[in-house]
Amino acid sequence: MAENVVPHFHNTGGVEAISVGASEFMCIGALPSFDHPHVFLDMGDEHEIICPYCSTLYKLDRSLSPKQARPAEAVYQE
Repeated sequence: MAENVVPHFHNTGGVEAISVGASEFMCIGALPSFDHPHVFLDMGDEHEIICPYCSTLYKLDRSLSPKQARPAEAVYQE
């Protein structure tokens, strides 16, 4: 199976905010089978964005690599 080109993140833990190293990514909500439609989010010139499905606040943190998140458990890996 090919590796995801676009990083995928989730908020199964229900944290208030997730720091990510990518300004373009997919939010899946929670881990399957409790996920929402996988939505592409693009921060553009901003440094944070709210997922329209699950209301998770994502904050850009350039000290992280594009496929990293804080908390680390928020990274989705198939």
